[in-house]
Amino acid sequence: MRKVVWFLAVLVVVGLLGWAQAGTPLVLDKPSSLADISLKVFGDSAYAPAIMRATNSKALVDHSFARISRLDEILPAGAKLWVPDAAWAKAFLAVWDPNRVEDLFGGGKLVVGSWWTAGGEAEGLEALFALYRESFPDVVIVNATVAGGAGFVFKAVLKPRLIAGDPPDTFQLHAGLEVEGYSPEVYLRPLDDLYAIFGWDKVFPPDLLDLMRYEGHYWGVPVNIHRSNVLWYNKEIFARYGLKPPANWDEFFQICEVLKEKGIVPITLANAGGWEAPHLFETILASTLTPEEYRGLWTGTTPWTHPGVTQALEILKKMLDYVNPDYSAHTWDTVLEYIAAGRGAMNVMGDWAMGWFMAKGVDVGWAPVPGTKGVFVALSDTFAFPKRASNPINVIGWLAVCGSKEGQIAFNMRKGSIPARTDITPEEKAQFNPYLQSCMEDWARDAIVPSVMHGAAAPESWVVDFKDAINLFLVTKDVAGTQAALVAAAKAALGK
Repeated sequence: MRKVVWFLAVLVVVGLLGWAQAGTPLVLDKPSSLADISLKVFGDSAYAPAIMRATNSKALVDHSFARISRLDEILPAGAKLWVPDAAWAKAFLAVWDPNRVEDLFGGGKLVVGSWWTAGGEAEGLEALFALYRESFPDVVIVNATVAGGAGFVFKAVLKPRLIAGDPPDTFQLHAGLEVEGYSPEVYLRPLDDLYAIFGWDKVFPPDLLDLMRYEGHYWGVPVNIHRSNVLWYNKEIFARYGLKPPANWDEFFQICEVLKEKGIVPITLANAGGWEAPHLFETILASTLTPEEYRGLWTGTTPWTHPGVTQALEILKKMLDYVNPDYSAHTWDTVLEYIAAGRGAMNVMGDWAMGWFMAKGVDVGWAPVPGTKGVFVALSDTFAFPKRASNPINVIGWLAVCGSKEGQIAFNMRKGSIPARTDITPEEKAQFNPYLQSCMEDWARDAIVPSVMHGAAAPESWVVDFKDAINLFLVTKDVAGTQAALVAAAKAALGK
């Protein structure tokens, strides 16, 4: 008996499907053109190219589907097509260039650029890849990672590729002013249409959407929220000596004295990447300034001559008496071995460290950096869409996975971060570990301030000046001279 799928039924199914089901099969009951099928399914013949691409992609992995060679082809009765879900079809039309006929035949690559290579990061990225492969098994994923925390090595490699017209198909980008360094109006595709099509403007919080906008456009799709200002500590060491997480800097340095006498490194530090110590300093600034004052450092309303900046430098200077002497040889992840092995007691790092501890099976304690209770120093990882991407249609599915609830849950449970979406249910939240659940609660109630070292607070040129000033301070310990350098960096960035 001839198999028939009624067009009306197909339309209902397509409308209900999420991103994870890329479409639904359709077996023709009579010869039809793609334009006619598109008109009946979507109410618009313009969707014919999307059906052709989706069907050809399916045919590469399932030979029961038709292989379509031309848009104007008349398909015979009995031909099996794959009708994409409405959101993907709309996104296809928003991105597809009719001059790129090759995009209608499926397959190809997806080159994903990032700096996620450490424990937790790599597992989270692989979770996204696995979800992508479920819906797009015809696409070969190329994991184009460049090792180096915070992306400073990656960014140095990426910029020449963008300029040369040979970028990865998509790449990791911190939310915020980091995008300015990539001249997005020249090299990146604005994502406003995709935000509307996939409904991301309805499920990401307003503050994050504001952070995502630059020159009136969205340039990346966020996959997470990270917290910068976390104090990690070895629970066994703290229990052994009857210690509690410090609430302020006086308590912190009292603990450091106790631990130093016991031959344990009180506070572990890395700086092989050149960003780890400046990261530590940004969290200290968040403790010595109010949230409004901290935000004002990056907008010009708080002068860098503020006593809170002086106090933060004094705290960092004193802290250097209690760190491991080999800090310049360690990256953010390798220095965590001190904590895991019980040779070091505390470390200040963003909650991607939780991903590392989870991957290593280490049970670790956490608290806000002293003096920052009620303050959430925030950053977000996103993925951008270069204009010169070699496989633009394959990028659509990747961004859909990144922005989806399924993708964000799978990724963040491994990465040590929390979903950016606001529609996570209590049952879904319960899948996360206690730290991440507490982070979700803090994100909802704390004062949110932007991280500078992770692209949210300032443009790249200012971040570099800030980083250089703190790295020099590690050598000179010159509070007055470093504060003057920070004043000069702000003046150069803000023009005042």
